[in-house]
Amino acid sequence: MLSFEKLDRASPDLWPERLPGVAEFAASCKNPINNSPPKWMAELESEDIEMLKELGSLTTANLMEKVKGLQNLAYQLGLEESREMTRGKFLNILERPKK
Repeated sequence: MLSFEKLDRASPDLWPERLPGVAEFAASCKNPINNSPPKWMAELESEDIEMLKELGSLTTANLMEKVKGLQNLAYQLGLEESREMTRGKFLNILERPKK
């Protein structure tokens, strides 16, 4: 079977984008002269940027240690929240007022 049909690779129906957003990202990287920060960085404060730089400079082992510390902190906060909710239940401060 032989076909002489030419498929236009510009057609999004025939050749859909494999990863959504990649084409936009690639287009933004083609123009390195653009000095404006990316959209996602526009909402960051200076403290957030410093945190990103700090985390980016960590080794894999240090980064894993930081993640474990955050997980432990989240667990401890969950336990504390549970204790406070139990305390509130016993003190009846969470009870809805009767109408």
